[in-house]
Amino acid sequence: MQSADANTRIAREAWMRALQRTADIERHPDVTLPVLMERLAQQFDGGPALVSNDVAMSYRQLTARSNQYSRWGLAQGLKSGDVVSLIMENCAEYLAVWIGLTRIGAAVALVNTHLTGTQLTHSVNLVAPRLLIVGASLGPALAAVLSEVSTEPAIWEYGASQHFASLQAELQRFSGESIGPAEHSAPSLDATALYIYTSGTTGLPKAARVSHYRILQWSQWFAGLMDMKPEDRMYNCLPLYHSVGGIVATGATLVGGGAVVIRTRFSASEFWRDVREQRCTVFQYIGELCRYLVNSPRQAAESDHALRLACGNGLHVDVWEEFRTRFCIPRILEYYASTEGTFSLYNCEGEPGAIGRIPAYLTQRLPVVLLRFDVDTGAPWRNTAGYCERCATNETGEAVGLIPDAPSSRVGRFEGYSDSKASQAKLLRNVFRAGDCWYRTGDLMRCDARGFYYFVDRVGDTYRWKGENVSTTEVLGALISARGVRDGVVFGVSLPGADGRAGMAALVVDSAFDLAAFRAHVGQRLPSYARPVFLRLLQSLETTGTFKTRKQDLLQAGYDPQATTDALFFDDAGEQSYVPLNAARYAAIRAGRVRI
Repeated sequence: MQSADANTRIAREAWMRALQRTADIERHPDVTLPVLMERLAQQFDGGPALVSNDVAMSYRQLTARSNQYSRWGLAQGLKSGDVVSLIMENCAEYLAVWIGLTRIGAAVALVNTHLTGTQLTHSVNLVAPRLLIVGASLGPALAAVLSEVSTEPAIWEYGASQHFASLQAELQRFSGESIGPAEHSAPSLDATALYIYTSGTTGLPKAARVSHYRILQWSQWFAGLMDMKPEDRMYNCLPLYHSVGGIVATGATLVGGGAVVIRTRFSASEFWRDVREQRCTVFQYIGELCRYLVNSPRQAAESDHALRLACGNGLHVDVWEEFRTRFCIPRILEYYASTEGTFSLYNCEGEPGAIGRIPAYLTQRLPVVLLRFDVDTGAPWRNTAGYCERCATNETGEAVGLIPDAPSSRVGRFEGYSDSKASQAKLLRNVFRAGDCWYRTGDLMRCDARGFYYFVDRVGDTYRWKGENVSTTEVLGALISARGVRDGVVFGVSLPGADGRAGMAALVVDSAFDLAAFRAHVGQRLPSYARPVFLRLLQSLETTGTFKTRKQDLLQAGYDPQATTDALFFDDAGEQSYVPLNAARYAAIRAGRVRI
């Protein structure tokens, strides 16, 4: 472990690098990431930029391929502001597509590759694309819903084309040489470059606007925080359609001159061997990946690697120390951010469990406040004068970020979604004074006396039971520390005649799980009101492409034994144990004949 003074020094140096790298962005409004990539190609030439299982691209090759896409897009008649939807699995070509098309002013919508049916057509229709590029492996899913697409985009297929026109064959017509200013009108920093979709864990996805400015800001900022250099190799098994895997991991590495090792998907059994063989020095994580690795059998390669840093978000405190020590990770950079958010938090000190801290010299640049929250109304609490109030130290509240009054200010600006109504729903007005406007994160946090922020729960996931607020995140943290519990999700369910919602946990367990021991463990770790009343034991949990659990089906089924074949249990207060929840008990609970 580093000393407190050493951690403070490391954090200060990281902040200074990030500030220095981002200082020049607004001074050069004609330099977007695609333009910068052309300059990087001159600097790093044949050095590796992207490495995937099937192909490797140097900086020169990546830029040449991007230029082909730029000229192809111009030949297709793309104009500034036109949208191209991209549906392609992780590969080096993916970056070349959107870098090339955004250079000429098009906006590229990065569609989740796991979507099918209604969600797929919804995502495409949200942005009304003029063109659509699909990877060959995903062509059948698109073909199946094409009749539901509201526009009539020209469709091109990359790979072994079976359903649509071959993009690879068409690209060969276009030069990869440098593009001159006479060939196209360059987009401004404020123009939309990408649409990145929210995960849609409890509803249909929304398409968040991401400007050229934000792409550069994210890339340079994280390059500074991670101290990215040409000798670095980033291991990236996260989806390229997401902001973390597609911009933070890739952009930060490329502007630093390093190489991105792209993998189609995460494999716990192959992860450490792959990291070692690819000589990776940095790893981009989502918290659940770290939990999967900790729960995996030990292997020799897990401590025989060259990683100097793991960067990501969602690393829970109960996993943090084991992940760091077992896998010999020198430094963890945990952060909090969202694609559409106006601010981010960074834990540069490596404080276990914290999502970030704002240094005193940056509080004016990053105005973040935690507001007292009313769980019953699902909104920040307001006093008799109609204004919100700040939380006290360690009091849980919703995090909000100030949106500047000046429209020209890029720092803290909310770029919104393709849907204007969805954009307005994220704004909170008249918070501390008439006319002020703040961005609602929808996340509940607390801040300790030292200024470290800690994630508590999502708004809507926290529920009230027996007069108390219950955080699903905190409850889950206690449950998954029990023997035999591999994964899970916690939510509240309604009971006839009861105020609030009772707790229910859907858990993935293994052969070491014992119901009586689990109940004893829960009794020691949680107050009575937070202990789950109902249990559902699963074989696996369905997740999104970014490993967020899909709760909707579990919420709909609730504790009804007719809605699932999974084992259900009820914490019987009379018997002081979890008992099987059969149809008779369910009927008695619904009729109010069972004490809970």
